[in-house]
Amino acid sequence: MDLRRLASFLAVAEEGHFGKAAARLFRSPASVTAHVQQLERELGARLLDRSPVRLTPAGERFIGHARSLLAAMNAAVADLSEVAAEPTLRIGIMSNGSAELTPAVVQTFHRARPEIQVEFVALDFTEHVSALMQHKVDVAFVRPAPDDERVAVDVLTTERRIVVVPASWELADAPAVHLSDVLELPYISLPDHTPRQFADYLYFAAARGGLAPHCSRSHAVTPHEVLTTVAAGCGAGSALESFQRYYPWPGTVCVPVLDAPLEHSVLATRADDRNPAVRIFRSQATTLARELGPQLRLTAT
Repeated sequence: MDLRRLASFLAVAEEGHFGKAAARLFRSPASVTAHVQQLERELGARLLDRSPVRLTPAGERFIGHARSLLAAMNAAVADLSEVAAEPTLRIGIMSNGSAELTPAVVQTFHRARPEIQVEFVALDFTEHVSALMQHKVDVAFVRPAPDDERVAVDVLTTERRIVVVPASWELADAPAVHLSDVLELPYISLPDHTPRQFADYLYFAAARGGLAPHCSRSHAVTPHEVLTTVAAGCGAGSALESFQRYYPWPGTVCVPVLDAPLEHSVLATRADDRNPAVRIFRSQATTLARELGPQLRLTAT
């Protein structure tokens, strides 16, 4: 049975007019009329009266079957399209991710599962957890490790902390500093909806004894915005040590903070995610972290 004939019949029955049915289906009135006539001949019963347009008793009995047939076909097509579609793994990356491990993991995954497409999504500071929870990404390279029962965490790097300051500041001339030197800096502000855990990380909250940081009037949610603001002399930022290898920026200087607690970058995934591609990616990431971390200066102690 030609499904186009069923669609034309249903459209005429629901619109009560051949012309309106044709417009709804983006077909000519002649083709819709022909479809209905062909369907009636095929079934051996008149389904529609023409003046006015209305269902005959046979049409009344058949319309439910027609709807079920079309619904079943649409469901079959949708089901097959999901199978036929190329599988995709969406990878979220905050800042420089887990440094050199990030591309190494992606390359290893691609060699192992070349049939899976990979999409990269740049995450800003406010998307520490939300990108995963909103299914914007499937895996995420973030820092610090989210403290959220909905999120599974694999530690990939353990690095020294640094502050990013304008080259014009006196602090920029120091080869290294201590926490006592950086707690009173005017740090770049974050939006109110930034996760508290990320803000605490950025501002060295554990060393403040509950005191709020001094924040500048300038806001930032991406590394580019931070560096642009710092270069303009409008505030300071903080990061992991590998940040300076990825973002050499004129007018800024990265200074190690010697006594700041070491911090991690992690691979975060949804705790309840059973996607095989996610499990493979996690396994490869943790394996490479153990094997390559010491070589890449990503396992400070």
